[in-house]
Amino acid sequence: MVFVLVALVVLALLASVHRYVWRRFVGDTTAPGSTLRRVGTVAAFVLPLLSLGAMTSGRIGAPFWLQQVLAWPGFLWLACLLYLTLALLVGEAVRPLLGRVLARRDAAAAARTTAGTGTSVPAAEGTVAATANGTRPRTEELVPAGPPRPATPADRAPATAPPAEPEAEAEAEAVRDAEAAARAETEAKTAAAAPGIAHPSRRLFVSRVVGGAAAAAGLATVGYGTHNVLSGPSVKRITVPLAKLPRAAHGFRIAVVSDIHIGPILGRAHTRRIVDTINSTSPDLVAVVGDLVDGSVADLGSAAEPLAGLRSRHGSFFVTGNHEYFSGAEQWVNHVRELGLIPLENARVELGGFDLAGVNDIAGETEGQGPDFVRALGDRDRSRAAVLLAHQPVVIHDAVEHGVDLQLSGHTHGGQLWPGNYLAELANPTVAGLERYGDTQLFVSRGAGAWGPPVRVGAPADITVVELASRQA
Repeated sequence: MVFVLVALVVLALLASVHRYVWRRFVGDTTAPGSTLRRVGTVAAFVLPLLSLGAMTSGRIGAPFWLQQVLAWPGFLWLACLLYLTLALLVGEAVRPLLGRVLARRDAAAAARTTAGTGTSVPAAEGTVAATANGTRPRTEELVPAGPPRPATPADRAPATAPPAEPEAEAEAEAVRDAEAAARAETEAKTAAAAPGIAHPSRRLFVSRVVGGAAAAAGLATVGYGTHNVLSGPSVKRITVPLAKLPRAAHGFRIAVVSDIHIGPILGRAHTRRIVDTINSTSPDLVAVVGDLVDGSVADLGSAAEPLAGLRSRHGSFFVTGNHEYFSGAEQWVNHVRELGLIPLENARVELGGFDLAGVNDIAGETEGQGPDFVRALGDRDRSRAAVLLAHQPVVIHDAVEHGVDLQLSGHTHGGQLWPGNYLAELANPTVAGLERYGDTQLFVSRGAGAWGPPVRVGAPADITVVELASRQA
């Protein structure tokens, strides 16, 4: 019941956001019945359906080719929706400012036009000036001379309206100019207060400028974030001192990679880039800390095959993440073992200078295969340093309780899509980087791939070489 309510709330929120985006990009900028409006309206319905299909097709067992067809447009649209919406919200602050600037410009132009009209009446001024000087207006000189005509009754009738005095005419002209100036001032104030209402053409112009700028900013951000993922992860290096690490193990290098997310979008080429990057660091040990895949072995087994090419002095180790339990964890554990990786399922191995342990992800609890710290660490010699591989940072408190010196995790993606890092902080003790909890240090990798949209903004993909340092050295 709770799941249904949450789903309904999410769907309602997505519908509201899509309506807002449609109104700003389509409804406010296109004419009713136009081709652009029809295309924009169709897209407003089709794109969210593609996103829904991309998110659910794998879970419902749709053919892998269909998952691939839906994944690119469906997931990319989710990233576009996020950054287009954020750009539009910024535009809401710019919109009234731009409207006022345009209103003042138009009002100033109208005032200049009105003032020019009020003073440009040469014919009337010429007539008034001539009358004031006691001379006839020059227009009478254009009347041709001819023989006098007999007087008519109309000529003998008294004038119904005597000609206006020159002073009265000048006063009336001044009154008209003052009224025109007052009207211009009133129009300027009204336009500045409500530019959209007073001038629909100005409102359309503002909507198109703000919408165009928001589209450019949002799509450019998504393009930049997509490049970050498709170009492959970068290499980071950190040094972690461990009090119990013997001098002989000083400088031991662990290549930590998490959240590779092989799936409908990121396939074999993505895996190959990661393997080549890891091998270029010549590590002593490789730690793959969960969320390797998004799909079944049948669909993605070949895409994971480049992992067989990992090279290190002490081997490559693997622990499950939550996405393995969405994809068939047991099958993947067996498959990575065939590729030469060593799964640590609530298990521990003793290396020359420290103990390396691994626990299953907490998502495995639904299958009775959750993390078991007692099994992995309960009977060990606590005088030796211990390094723990655990996908989710939230198990750090169990690690502290069992005397772990260093926990290596992933899961958070560093937030992946800014401002997602703020949401990730609500659910994880550490989002990225190295922090200390009591006597235990926790390092969280941002991951080498991406889940959902193949986009990273503010959280670049990385592979981290963790160099262990002995305080006895």
